[in-house]
Parts: sequence; structure tokens; C-alpha cells
Amino acid sequence: MRSYLISIWGLIDPLYYFCTRLTSPPSKGTEGNIFRIRLTKYKGKSIVLSDGTQINKNDTLVKIHLHNVRLLSELKDIKSEFKRAKIISYYVKKSLPGVEIYIRNYSNSDEIKGIIGITLLNKGCERLGFEIVDITHPIYKWFKRLSFLPISILASKNSSINHILMQQAPSYLFMSRLKLSNMYKL
Repeated sequence: MRSYLISIWGLIDPLYYFCTRLTSPPSKGTEGNIFRIRLTKYKGKSIVLSDGTQINKNDTLVKIHLHNVRLLSELKDIKSEFKRAKIISYYVKKSLPGVEIYIRNYSNSDEIKGIIGITLLNKGCERLGFEIVDITHPIYKWFKRLSFLPISILASKNSSINHILMQQAPSYLFMSRLKLSNMYKL
């Protein structure tokens, strides 16, 4: 059943990609970039990242989205959560240089303060250079939790909805443009 749903999602995904104005950053190798990205204006509370970068309301960021249907397809037969996490970490590490190239080559790259993502998968993100920030707005947090529900159900080996809803809350991931450049510039 999971394989069938993932196949249907794979058919619908190009429409989602188009409607959300996503683009694929450059990638090295034949695997392609695991991210799809777009420019966004930050709408949250002001935050200061560890390198001193201040992100305020309406600052320009690159929003990163994992290519979830691709990940689910590739990880569907892997039972070990540790092995799954390791593979996702590998893809992210390999894909971040493409995001850095996208920002560097963007015509107004000086306006971009950094990258932002929202995820349930925040364990180990610090090792990749991300800073984790809690989503404080309770309605937005529940909205994001519900929007991640289909992905969580398809990815989970324990498909109890109660178990899935009680998993880790979604969080923001931030990385400044400077840190991205220092860590991932090719």
C-alpha cells in the first residue's frame, strides 16, 4: 500500500513543484540535488544566529525543501532508522554546495541572509551547520505538524497516528549565508 501511495505522490509531485515556484539548485554528480528551493521573505520573530547574523521580518532567505517523494522512494526498503538518518544526512551534505552556488550566482545575492527550512528531522542537523529554532506560534506549529502527517505516515514503520502526532515537533532550521559559504563552497 505504501509503495502504491508513493507512486501516486510521484505522479502528483511535478504539479506541486510547479505550483510552489520551487526550483532545483545545481548538483554535482548524477544523483541530483535532494533540495528544491525558492526565495522567501521571513515572517517570524527576529533571531540572531551564532555567527552574529540577524534575521528580521521580511529579510530574504532561501527556503529549502527536501524532495520527500524521492527520499521515501529510496528509503522505503531500509528498516534501520539509524541507516535512514545516515542516508538523509549524506544527501543533505552533498546537496548544500548546490544551494551555496545558487545563492552566490543569484543577481542580488547580497540581499539573501541565509537559508531556512522546517523539519521534523532535526537530530544531527547541528553537525551539518544548521541552527535549530523552535516554532513558537502554536497555530502555525500545529499546521506544520498536520502538513507533515502524510509524510510521517508513509515513512513510519509504526503507523499509529497517535504515535506519529506525539513525535518530535517541527522546528525551523537556519544557516547564515556566511556559514553556508564557509562550510560548503566548492
